[in-house]
Amino acid sequence: MKQKFHYATITEAISQLKEQGFTLEFNLVGNEFKTEGQTYVADEFEIVDLYRYEGTSDPADESIVYALLSSSGVKGILVTSYGASTDESSAETIRQLHYKYQQSK
Repeated sequence: MKQKFHYATITEAISQLKEQGFTLEFNLVGNEFKTEGQTYVADEFEIVDLYRYEGTSDPADESIVYALLSSSGVKGILVTSYGASTDESSAETIRQLHYKYQQSK
């Protein structure tokens, strides 16, 4: 899907996504999204939209907000630091989600 909106801040993006039903706040651990005592397999999700933010003083200070949807209808948000050091399995999961996102365009 093509990015539909650009929000000025990460907070604004998260607020608007929550209004659209993306209410869960995910943490990525390996190939799983964890939230509120629940665990979901990341392979069951696709990126619906994403928003990139770059720090004004440091280009390395970049974050990405992902709007995620599972095949069963679960909606959530994942916020990651771009290029941040993560374990290899989490980094591979993000790469796979990006690949599926690019293929859907």
